[in-house]
Amino acid sequence: MDDKAMDHKTMDDKAVESPRERILRAAMALLDEQGRDAVSTRAVSAAAGVQAQTIYRQFGDMQGLLDAVVRRGFADYLAEKTAREPMDDPVEELRVGWDRNVDFGMAHQAMYALMYGNPRPGGAWAVAGDVHEALRRTVRRVAGAGRLCMSVDAAAEMVHSAGSGVVLALIAAGADPATASRSVMSIGVRDAVLDAITIGPVEHAPAAHGASTAAARAVALRAVLPDVADRFSRGELCLLEELLDRISLPRAPEPPQ
Repeated sequence: MDDKAMDHKTMDDKAVESPRERILRAAMALLDEQGRDAVSTRAVSAAAGVQAQTIYRQFGDMQGLLDAVVRRGFADYLAEKTAREPMDDPVEELRVGWDRNVDFGMAHQAMYALMYGNPRPGGAWAVAGDVHEALRRTVRRVAGAGRLCMSVDAAAEMVHSAGSGVVLALIAAGADPATASRSVMSIGVRDAVLDAITIGPVEHAPAAHGASTAAARAVALRAVLPDVADRFSRGELCLLEELLDRISLPRAPEPPQ
């Protein structure tokens, strides 16, 4: 295809896309390639081939456009993440998921910083909850395998907080996106977090780790309780949940004598 034909094809593609889609694509490209400051009304309208008023009709204001850009970017990431088949080892899946999160954040630094680096009370995007729920599903699989030594919610929060913090630190440090997920910082924090929330396979756990093994078994049973809840009365279920939570929580240190 010659250059003239290519130009016609590009024009035809733009004509088929809705103005909203063209604006989104233009803003995403500017954000990825040049950063937040490049996403101006003038730059986006020129890149999308629309009038400035069209941006405001579609998104209200520039903050509305940025919110939509972040939603789209993370929705694409989530779609790719959930399309993969679960791994046999859920702990390894957490490890691989951490690395992919770092790769995504370093490939889309301005977008990632908008999502996690400047939180606005009440301004969380729905897709952020979807991404977190995908993480919780993996953590629940770790619990079901008897490998989790704390509650699913606590473990998911630790992985999420540490993972996003590492990406923001790598961005601030100007790390090389091609090697960031293999950096000492990322691998060190990743392994420390996974060591803190998991134990080895229960059948291989040494006797010295009895308390951790008991906690992991309690967490595993707690994770599957919703599947068997209809076998218990409400009172029995509440009591069982309380007992399992008590086993899975770390024991408070004894006060000094």
